[in-house]
Amino acid sequence: MSPAAATATRAPAVGVRTPPMSIDARARSALDAGVEALLAKQHDDGHWCAELEGDSILNSEYLLMKAILGQHAPDAAEGATERDRALHRKILAYLRMLQRADGSWGQYPGAAMDLSATVKGYFALKIWGEDPQAPHMRRARQRILEAGGAERINTFSMFYLACLGQVSWDACPAIPLQIALLPRWFPFHMDKVAAWTRTMILPLAICSALRPVRQIDPRLGIDELFVDPRARGRLCKPWDRDNPVSWANTFIAVDTALKVADRLGLTPMRRAALERAEAWLLERMDPETTDGLGAIFPPMVYIQVALQALGYARDHPVRRTAECELDRFIVEEADHARIQPCFSPVWDTGIALYALTEAGLDAGAEPRLARTLEWLCDREVRLTGDWVRNLRPRDRSIRLGVDAAAWAFEHRNDWYPDVDDTAMVAKAMRRAVRPITLAPASDPSIAEPVGRASGPSVAARAFDASQRATRWILAMQNDDGGWAAFDRTKDRRWLEAVPFADHNAMQDPSCPDITGRTIEALTTCGVPRDHPAVRRAVAYLWRTQRPEGWWPGRWGVNAVYGVWQAVGGLHAAGESRDPRLLKTTRWLRSIQNADGGFGETADSYEDPRWIGVGPSTASQTAWGAMALMYLAGARDRAVERAIAWFCDHQLNQDCDAEPPAPLDISGLHPAQIAWATSEDRPPVVASHPVPEPAGAWREAWFTGTGFPKVFYLRYHLYRHYFPVMALARFLRLRHGRIGS
Repeated sequence: MSPAAATATRAPAVGVRTPPMSIDARARSALDAGVEALLAKQHDDGHWCAELEGDSILNSEYLLMKAILGQHAPDAAEGATERDRALHRKILAYLRMLQRADGSWGQYPGAAMDLSATVKGYFALKIWGEDPQAPHMRRARQRILEAGGAERINTFSMFYLACLGQVSWDACPAIPLQIALLPRWFPFHMDKVAAWTRTMILPLAICSALRPVRQIDPRLGIDELFVDPRARGRLCKPWDRDNPVSWANTFIAVDTALKVADRLGLTPMRRAALERAEAWLLERMDPETTDGLGAIFPPMVYIQVALQALGYARDHPVRRTAECELDRFIVEEADHARIQPCFSPVWDTGIALYALTEAGLDAGAEPRLARTLEWLCDREVRLTGDWVRNLRPRDRSIRLGVDAAAWAFEHRNDWYPDVDDTAMVAKAMRRAVRPITLAPASDPSIAEPVGRASGPSVAARAFDASQRATRWILAMQNDDGGWAAFDRTKDRRWLEAVPFADHNAMQDPSCPDITGRTIEALTTCGVPRDHPAVRRAVAYLWRTQRPEGWWPGRWGVNAVYGVWQAVGGLHAAGESRDPRLLKTTRWLRSIQNADGGFGETADSYEDPRWIGVGPSTASQTAWGAMALMYLAGARDRAVERAIAWFCDHQLNQDCDAEPPAPLDISGLHPAQIAWATSEDRPPVVASHPVPEPAGAWREAWFTGTGFPKVFYLRYHLYRHYFPVMALARFLRLRHGRIGS
């Protein structure tokens, strides 16, 4: 850390005598500064939306898409303007910024090499004119060959190589167009896979059927990245000889049969399937209902390739809209441009609102929160989307905006509202219009929201919407008692063996983190603790607790996130004194870092040795501290140490977030030391500095989860609103109600 950065934190300078401050006074000061800085980040219309950061594949895949479309050079099929070329140079610059010293690219700072990301990064740089003999290109090539060659990349990456003529389409898994025609009783159906999978595989199915190929100059190809040239013409999925009747082998056989049938012209109802798939996609691209197909990066890339393959010209309104919507994700700076995977306004706004209500603010006394409520009410989804077909028959008459309410993650994604955002928004709005009365300091429980309502119109709208949200949430509960993100589903493990399922998220089953959050939302909105749905959810959480006491995190890294959400749900359901939580408390205490913070690397999804292990971060320290408050109260010494971490690391002047400093392992426990010194630990490379105001915190690590083991996220507000939430709860539980 630079000297300037060091002085930006709230720790006093060496040699300066300052009067001792109690932890309560320090927390109060930190909370005031944190609230002020968080409100300063609010947009004028009342919402919050910070940058959402992914890894290098966003830049490399965007560039490869441009090459596939023939938009990478002035003399290419669809051309490139000088403005296009200038933007591409900035995207390339950021791609080079993310390359490690050994030539590789990874999924997050500190991650091991990701072969697919490295192949795509190398290929994108080479197409745009990087000298393959340049040192950074030679190093990348060496790492790729050492890892087994480009033939070992994942299937979604192989799609780009097939479209650019580097492999045969037979090297990609077959995605038969006829899946668009399958009846719901068939084992595989679009309604039985995750919402994001639907929007990804149908454009790829069109490409798989039409097999578009953009021929590029052979000198720009990547022949040199393949260990076995024969692998460029076949699907590289290993046959499981130890278990010949496995699902994986079954699907490999099916893939082979589908490709043989295609070569023989045995593709019944192909035209009808193509028309159905096209109609399905166009309906879900209507700009009146969504900001792009699925409103996330992967399908918004695939659909541009599929539309061109279907014959849509670049100036066709559908293609023009698709291109503009994707380009909105680009964050352009003077010397580089980075690309977001999507926008997160509803998520950021719901959590920020909840944190501020925890700090004692409400919409009646604070006009800025009244604007937030109005913004959220205006974002309520009113379209009946794909989710309705998975409901129980008795619930299929639900109509959003009438007798139920739901929200999506993004600005507009009406086809796909989700339970997690709906639960977050509903409980935050309810708290904002009915300010909380705080429990006495001796009571570690969190009081139910009570009190006066705020101003008549916006408060009434918000209260009504939060009430209707419970109807939708209850209808979305799975048979196992848990909740998934986008659908009421079953856990069909065999789907993960489908050859095009290596994004590790083919389906969307129940998960403990969403279930815990949802229980809290229901009870906050007035659903009694003894409601059958709450009791089923509690049973689900107990079933999914791991023997050591933790829960896995599906949407946040990882066990620290899962524990915070699961314990919060159990607390809301009145289960705080269950003896099964004693091992959870012991586990949390055992993983707390020497500096008082909590941290966990995304490596924990790959290797159980690193569960709960990692450098302290602002967001994960907040999750760990709040979980301990549920379990041990706010006067617990471990909680006080975590709160002190926030006070020690809060910025006291505006500055850029610095790259993480080299790890100091002198005070770490054995698991931390083992992680920090493991032989395959690459040097940490920060992605880019992020300006932060006084009162905020730094966080260079990725603590959000997109697809476990595949894609991770850095939410640029996690390091702010979660510490504010934890500080406010700490003071509330120790002293009663906090004023704004």
